[in-house]
Parts: sequence; C-alpha cells; structure tokens
Amino acid sequence: MPPIGTSSPHAPDQGPAPAPRTTVSSPESESAPRGQDGDRQVRRFGLPVATALVMGNIIGGGIFLLPASVAPFGTVSLLAFAVLTVGAIALALTFGRLARRDPRTGGPYVYARESFGDFAGFLAAWSYWITTWVSNAALAVAAVGYLTVLLPAVGEHRWTACAAALVLQWLPALANFAGTRWVGTVQLVSTVLKFVPLLLVAVGGLFFFDADNLGPFNASGQSTIGAVSAAAAILLFSYLGVESAAVSAGEVADARRNVGRATVIGTAGAALVYLLGTLAVFGTVAHEELVDSTAPFSDAVNAMFGGAWGGWAVAVAALVSMTGCLNGWTLLSAQTPYAAARDGLFPARFARRRRGVPTFGVGVTVVLSSLLTVYNYASNSARVFEVLVLITTFTATVPYLLATAAQLRHLMAGRHDQVNRARLVRDMTVALVAAAFSLWLVAGSGYAAVYQGVLFLFAGVLVYAVRPGRKHHG
Repeated sequence: MPPIGTSSPHAPDQGPAPAPRTTVSSPESESAPRGQDGDRQVRRFGLPVATALVMGNIIGGGIFLLPASVAPFGTVSLLAFAVLTVGAIALALTFGRLARRDPRTGGPYVYARESFGDFAGFLAAWSYWITTWVSNAALAVAAVGYLTVLLPAVGEHRWTACAAALVLQWLPALANFAGTRWVGTVQLVSTVLKFVPLLLVAVGGLFFFDADNLGPFNASGQSTIGAVSAAAAILLFSYLGVESAAVSAGEVADARRNVGRATVIGTAGAALVYLLGTLAVFGTVAHEELVDSTAPFSDAVNAMFGGAWGGWAVAVAALVSMTGCLNGWTLLSAQTPYAAARDGLFPARFARRRRGVPTFGVGVTVVLSSLLTVYNYASNSARVFEVLVLITTFTATVPYLLATAAQLRHLMAGRHDQVNRARLVRDMTVALVAAAFSLWLVAGSGYAAVYQGVLFLFAGVLVYAVRPGRKHHG
C-alpha cells in the first residue's frame, strides 16, 4: 500500500475541497511552527508521540484478560481477531484520509460538521465527550484491581479503593495541565513500558509454544460463522481509540502527513500485540486452564519461566498500561469540546487553552469522571457501572459512523471525470469497510446499550437547543 500523504491536499482522487464553514476563529493550520492560537511556546507532537497516543489509547488494561475471555470459543477467536483487524485498519485509513483534507483538532467532530452541518457536528462532539469521561472512570476503577495485587491494603475498604481510583485519574489530569510537552512525554514513556512485558509474552511465548495447549479450533458448539461473530462481540471494543491522532490533529506536527501515518502504524502495532499476545497465551497455557483463568498473562509468564511472580509482574504492566491510557484519553476528552466551543456549539470556556491543552475541558472532564467513580463506590454495585461503560461503546460509534459517512459523501461528490478511478475504488472500498466495522460495533453493544445510548443522544438534542453561545449561519 502506498504511504498516506503522498499527494497534494487537494489531489485529483479526492475531488474539490469543501468550502470552509464559518467558525469563531480560523482553523488550525499545519503551517504554524509551534502550537496554535498564538501559543508559540507549545511543542507539537511528532510522529512517534502521535503513534504512541494511538497505541496507548487502544491498548488499555483489557488485553490482560482478553485471552481468557475468548478461550471458550477456541482458536477460532484468532480468526475473529483477524477479521476485526481488517475493519480497524480500514477505519484508521479513513481517518488518515480525512485528516489530510482537514487537519484540525476535533477529528470526527470536524468531519461531521463540515459535511452535514452544526447539528451532526454537535452530536459527534457530544457522543465522543460522553465516551471519554465515562471510559476514564472505568479505566481508573479497573486499574485499582491491579493495584490491590501490589498493595492489598488498598482493596480492604471500598473508600480506600475509591481514593486510589481518584488519584489515578487526577495524576494524568495534572500532566495535561502542565502542557502538551508533558502529555507527550508521559504517553511515550508509558507506551514503551507497557510494550516491554507484552512483547516479552508475545515473542517469548513462541519459544515455549506447545500446540497441544491450543485446544479445539471451535469449542463453542456453534457454527464457525456463529463462533466468529460471538467472539467478535467480545473483541470488538478492543480497537476503540483508533481516532486518537485525528482528534488531536491540531497538536500534531505536519498533521496532513503524520496523522494518517500515526493512526495506521498505531492501529497495526496494537493489532500485532493483540494477535501475538493472545496466540502466545493460547500456546503456553492449557486450554482447560485458560478458560477459567483470571490472569492469563500471569499464567503464561509462570508457565514460561516457572515460579509465581507472574501475577505481580503483570499487575505492574497493567498499571503502567492503564495510566498511559488515562493520560491519552484525558487529553482527548478535552479536544473535541474545544473544537466544538471554537465553533460556538459548546460553551466558550471549553475553548480556553494553556500550553496547548484545553485546561477547562480537562478540568470538567476529570470532575465528571471523579463524580461517577464516587457514585460507583457509594452504590457498591458494579452493575450500574457496567451498564454505563457498555453505553459508551455505543456512543463511540456515533462519531465513527458520521466520519465514515463524511468520507463516503466526499468521494461520491467529487468530479469523476477528474478522478483516478483506481484510487477512487480503493478509497471507497476502505470507507465502506470502515462503515461496516462501525455498524458492527453498534450491533456488538447489545440492545440495552443501544436503547440507553439513544437516550444520552436525545439529552444532547436538548442541550443543543439551549446551548450558550450558539451562532446562526447564513
């Protein structure tokens, strides 16, 4: 595949560029040497940090349980992973193409608004914002589970656990308040640290691989297609976060070129770790043991090297992984409201920036996620929290679908007599696969999540109707 960004911003295969919509201030431009909005001291993300942002946000703590989650289906789940990876790469390529045309902070929000107007843009921003702050609370609560392995006293009382979850949320927020330089540093370091143990299992496990541990190809009792679909429903959400570089495009140096590269490299890297890691665990832990495992990577490390230190090692890796993920998602949680506020669709305070970071948005987001965390521990019921987290999976697909629809509309609206037909077919196919992947995410969310997620969207409609600072376009 040719590298993204090899043609001019208005290449013939992309058709004419859309006319810019009226905004509160001029859109970010890749020509600015540093930062935006006159903030010259801000350091922009290079390709390595942008790639780390994508990989770090895709890979949170779920990977440490994934092999056991899909083990009941057998090795057919690896086939499901491969199918999903194709969809995720297609979505990554679509975001790369969209970012080439419009490399502004906001990602899916920007693409939806440019193609379908203010209301669609607002829905994309609203849905994505809900996804980020609820997901941050979920990540922090899950991270506490790994922290108790290292510090058992933390888990002895629910309020000590709650305090630990709040600390895990506020530390990344403080890094964000310090500016994009600190965000990038934390993201790059945490991504490297999390990949060391994951690659140790993924690559090292191949030397201890025993085919007898794999178990049956299809252990579900369903047809192969049914087993693939069932396993995919569990794995679908592993790729949420492919949009990370596009959402922060305004902070990426040479965004027209680097956003697409970072998105594809980051998604492909995450997919490689997922596939190799799951395969290695399948081959080092006996199938009948893996099905009932609560710490599959720990079991794999213990099987490879002996002893019982795998649980501690994996707990450290998971904490690093989730802290890095929280750092990246905290930044993203403020970027989309920032872009919407610049266009008058969110309160103007969300457009305030300091050292390249929308600090007001970061503050509001971390407060909301903290309140949700306290509510989770006060209710002493995981069920309420699980439902909310599942809803965010649905809300994440709203901006995905709007972004892929924007790409399809752009491709179909181009002057086909001036278009390279082969490239048009390629880009159209990629966008259709990305749209199918996004719809599959909706289906995988389940009826209850879709039903309640729609209520969240309708609440957004009311907010849109009474939003402060609203503007009227002629």
